[in-house]
Amino acid sequence: MRVDRMTMTEFEQAVRALRVALVPFGSVEEHGRHLPLSTDTLQVWQVALEAARRVPFLVCPPVHYGYCRSTRDHPGTLSIRPSTLRRIAFDLAESLHRQGARGVILASGHAGGVHMAALEEAAEALVDAFPDLDLAVVCEYRWAQEAGRGGVVSTVDDGHAGEIETSRVQALDPDLVKGLSPEEYPRFEKPFVARDKRAQWPGGVWGNPAAATPEKGWVLFEASVGRLVGLVTQMRARVA
Repeated sequence: MRVDRMTMTEFEQAVRALRVALVPFGSVEEHGRHLPLSTDTLQVWQVALEAARRVPFLVCPPVHYGYCRSTRDHPGTLSIRPSTLRRIAFDLAESLHRQGARGVILASGHAGGVHMAALEEAAEALVDAFPDLDLAVVCEYRWAQEAGRGGVVSTVDDGHAGEIETSRVQALDPDLVKGLSPEEYPRFEKPFVARDKRAQWPGGVWGNPAAATPEKGWVLFEASVGRLVGLVTQMRARVA
């Protein structure tokens, strides 16, 4: 159930009946020359909406901004600090708890390590602050990656704007796909911290977009929807 389309009365009734809410987190981040800046948000948002059609829960409007480290020098990437992300996540979950939610899922379509750590840190602070609040933090993109390892995805090291994400956007909103970007993999010289990240990753692609198909995108989408339906079902039983 979409929170952004509810009235005050509808929300009050829904949160009392369902008790579980999901907050989607995405990013405004480059995804090569062929995918939109909203790619991360689009994926987790559509998965959440479809899962909510199959098992009822509250789907809050997405948080479109996240912490983007490796792509911060690329055009179009608009990043917030991890501390800001932690504060936003905490405040939204606190507000949902005050309104009557007893289960909150922080679901991210952006998979950055520091970004996910910020959401996890917020969740740790929330469980300390509210003993009657059940929290879950998930990276929806990682679910798609795991599903792709079953033979759906052919690119061995696919990570960003490559086969997985191109397939998913081709399936979910094909008009947003503007051709294809060349296959590419970052040249970061670990463990050194790159000063000019764009110079070491000029195209902003990690993987092979040419291997993408809408059919693969639907398979990965269904896998993520199934995972989320299972999580919501489990959480609803825990907070009943």
